[in-house]
Amino acid sequence: MSPDPSATVVLLRGGPSALELLLLRRSSKLVFHGGAWVFPGGRIDPEDYAGGAEHDVDAASRNGAVRETREETSLCVDPLDLVPISHWTTPEGLPRRFSTWFYVAAAGEGQVKVDGGEIQAHRWMRPRDALAAQRAGEIELPPPTFVTISALSAYGSSQAALSSLREREPEIFFPRVRRVTGGACSLYEGDAGYAESDPERPGARHRLWILETGWRYERSS
Repeated sequence: MSPDPSATVVLLRGGPSALELLLLRRSSKLVFHGGAWVFPGGRIDPEDYAGGAEHDVDAASRNGAVRETREETSLCVDPLDLVPISHWTTPEGLPRRFSTWFYVAAAGEGQVKVDGGEIQAHRWMRPRDALAAQRAGEIELPPPTFVTISALSAYGSSQAALSSLREREPEIFFPRVRRVTGGACSLYEGDAGYAESDPERPGARHRLWILETGWRYERSS
């Protein structure tokens, strides 16, 4: 089964000394990550492909990200302001798969308004507070969202995050998930065990531990 093209936006706010990101709670009735807290986003629709550029995947991804953000939050973002930070492909073997571009952008002006249907609530949260809420069982985060928030927790302000991320190439994630005692380990490119899907292989680390005792994103410096 081929993954569905999709896009999502990490909206940031805060001045030179603060960073908050926007999370939306999906309806618990939804099949895919029902009840989870996620970034605005969704599948790329045919109309996201601009006329005369039907094969321009980058433009379609940006248009889809902007459209979904507007539909889910009422916030408007310029497609040209989106900074690509990563691309995630759902592992093979799962019933629903997505090929998703992750962008980051400043939130700009306006108030968040959710529809109360697919999106039930929203919260602006500091990255470390979001991770603490996940550890406490207060919110559920999908693995790509958890990893993205973990990476953003290294920045002290939205300006610093945007400035740094503009200078970086987007990371490509094609997770290889293996069962381990007490849960699972999701291996990413750069991990010593990635090629052989072996969590026990010594060496560099780039992985997410998804354990009953808690989640932990581990990456060698």
